[in-house]
Amino acid sequence: MVTSDQIERVSKLMKIDVDDHKEYIDKVHTMIDYFDILDSAGVESEDISVQEISISNLREDKHIPFNEKLIEKINHYKGTYVRAPKMSL
Repeated sequence: MVTSDQIERVSKLMKIDVDDHKEYIDKVHTMIDYFDILDSAGVESEDISVQEISISNLREDKHIPFNEKLIEKINHYKGTYVRAPKMSL
């Protein structure tokens, strides 16, 4: 299904440095298998109800000025960066 060359090409397009492209082959296959399961769920016949709202019933957007430095209000702000939780692949 997916080759190491394809993963290498996509990682270059996304500007992601990946040392060993082969280690991602199984992960990509697992994702594709999961998408196949979702595709076979058979929800095409399900009725999806959507509540239509006229554009005139939507609220008007209003600009509310914020005079403080927002970056200083962030909990994990340190120096010139914001610390975020680690992401695992």
